[in-house]
Amino acid sequence: MGQAAASRPIRAAAQEEESRKDRSPAAILIHGPTASGKTRLAIELARRFDGDVVNADAMQVYADLRILTARPDDREEAEAEHYLFGHVDAVERYSVGRWMKEAADRIERIRSAGRTPVIVGGTGLYLQALVDGLSDVPPIPDAVRREARRIVAEDRAAAWARLVEGDPLCVNRIDERDRQRMARALEVLLATGRPISSYHGAAAPVLKSGEWLGVALTPPREDTYRVIDQRVSRMIGEGALDEARALWMRRLDPELPVMRAHGMPGFCAFFAGGASLDEAIDRCRRDTRRYAKRQMTWITHQFTRWPRIPSQSTDTRVKVISALLGEIDAVSLKR
Repeated sequence: MGQAAASRPIRAAAQEEESRKDRSPAAILIHGPTASGKTRLAIELARRFDGDVVNADAMQVYADLRILTARPDDREEAEAEHYLFGHVDAVERYSVGRWMKEAADRIERIRSAGRTPVIVGGTGLYLQALVDGLSDVPPIPDAVRREARRIVAEDRAAAWARLVEGDPLCVNRIDERDRQRMARALEVLLATGRPISSYHGAAAPVLKSGEWLGVALTPPREDTYRVIDQRVSRMIGEGALDEARALWMRRLDPELPVMRAHGMPGFCAFFAGGASLDEAIDRCRRDTRRYAKRQMTWITHQFTRWPRIPSQSTDTRVKVISALLGEIDAVSLKR
């Protein structure tokens, strides 16, 4: 065989590789309820599409709670590059605005390197801001912030009614049990006279239409709840209680976002002698299930056009996403 003939398979392989990269999306976005397998799927997609994983979970940005927030472990992080995980100290009040700026910078770096950003997380607001845009809310005076917190603390039902009257869209965005988000929405309404929802979408999105694919994982609810219960037990065995105790010992403001991570309120009560360990663990499970339900509701009302993937098989999910991207023939999904 001549040298030219021998080089043809090499050139063909190189051309196929370049063609595959050309078909790769500018970004893949993954949303789904907690414990739905987002982490494993993101890693597999990053490996398939020469990508890097970018966090879109409001709690997984914090350094202090790796186990309790189900951040990727060392083994998982070794399988693909991971960004915006565990880079924020517990004392900080992280915001969607800050995340959007950091994510935009990281996405640009990944794309400039010829790679695919795989953006994954359970915080729907983060992903929505990425593709729909988000404008900056004006600074809220401290006095107004304190007043909003007082109203919510003293009469949550009245605060909710006041919020619904001034911001009807909040019904689909905020759980009335979530005091922190209620107070935030109320302080914006009191300070500006505008609902917080009106500040969404005024700024240009980071990702434009046509350069991203978003998918929503929608496993059966009862299966998700079962996995949550099992995962909480596993977290306890892996050291979540010691992790939570170390954070509690810092004596931080209980209203800080990280102190409201699922499990922390109950464990803090246990450490302070106000609850038994079993009660704290049950509360962790209950709060996490409620959060998963809110995430499912968010998908239903906010991500109406995102393809749903009910399968719990990572392999099937990868095939579905590849088919959506035109990577493989849909017939292969039946194999």
